Amino acid sequence: MFLPLKGLLVVEFSQYLSGPSAGLRLADLGARVIKIERPGSGDPCRKLAVKNLWLGDDALNFHAINRGKESFAADLKNEADREAVKKILAKADVVTHNFRPGVMERIGLAYSDVKSINERIVYAEITGYGKKGPWKNKPGQDLLIQSLSGLAYTTGDDGEGPMPFGLSIVDSICGIHAVQGILAALIRRQKTGLGAFVELSLLESGLSFQFELLTTHYHSRQSIKRSKVSNGNPLLGAPYGIYKTKDGYIALAMMSMPLLQEALGIASLGNYAPADVFEKRDEIKSIIAEQLLVKETAFWLQRLMALGLWASEVHNWDTLTQTPLYKSTGMESKIAANGDKSFTTTRCPIRIDGKAVGAKLAAPELGEHTEKIKEELLS
Repeated sequence: MFLPLKGLLVVEFSQYLSGPSAGLRLADLGARVIKIERPGSGDPCRKLAVKNLWLGDDALNFHAINRGKESFAADLKNEADREAVKKILAKADVVTHNFRPGVMERIGLAYSDVKSINERIVYAEITGYGKKGPWKNKPGQDLLIQSLSGLAYTTGDDGEGPMPFGLSIVDSICGIHAVQGILAALIRRQKTGLGAFVELSLLESGLSFQFELLTTHYHSRQSIKRSKVSNGNPLLGAPYGIYKTKDGYIALAMMSMPLLQEALGIASLGNYAPADVFEKRDEIKSIIAEQLLVKETAFWLQRLMALGLWASEVHNWDTLTQTPLYKSTGMESKIAANGDKSFTTTRCPIRIDGKAVGAKLAAPELGEHTEKIKEELLS
């Protein structure tokens, strides 16, 4: 299969998650991604293990984020190494980095520097908070961005403290935004020959991610509040949320209250007007929550689905991976490598012409491709 980005050369100075996740998706789509890493240590994510899981000397999550890439070891403070990197950049199509503002300028690899040797370059830069403002030099970290941007008040119930997402959602979203910006710039370059400077920040991605909430906030005279009962989305009325049943949990999305009344057998729901799903949201949800505790999840699902209502069981990862629904996605991808580096991860979710795409190679060892790249691109 001829992947759409085959022949594209990406030089990645990025580390941790946001920038490398963008590089991962570009690699999945066929680009050659060369990761520039500091000799001896490399991307700090190599040693940032989750649940103390390792593959060889590197953290398992590093492999999940950096599969399919090549590693070129270079000390960017060393003139000879920096000149070697510049020769690679002269042949590159895309550059990514997520250093703090000023770092690439100090070592002579800012956009203006790279453009002077490759005017067609698409240069994507991710910062924590942008290059202006009071936080421009502070560390951009996912939990901090969730907290500063209001995201921590979208989950959990009203009356409880703020609750962050259970994953690095802002890093991931910013990586997706970076890919969108890079691909848009590449399309423009194809039409005009012009390169581009693509700028992103974690904070702006975190704010953009909340476009529904913030648009509502901008135009509403009332503050947005989470539901006190089974909050699922601060903007939505009853019954939206997750509820406990006799043997587990069930998720209820938007639905007709008369049909829900019939499915659950709650006569008192008929006393509420349509606007009450917002005005009396917690009161209605409390009634629903009490009734759902009486029977098992499967019982309620059968009744709800018989009426075409949007509901589902709530899985943990153990139960999820045993379901026919999960197995039908084919999302597991075995990444083959030598020795204990073989591992299973999720595949790229994109299909092109009916076929799943995605890099099948493990993440590189630090500096694994340095000599090969010198022979190919520096000679």
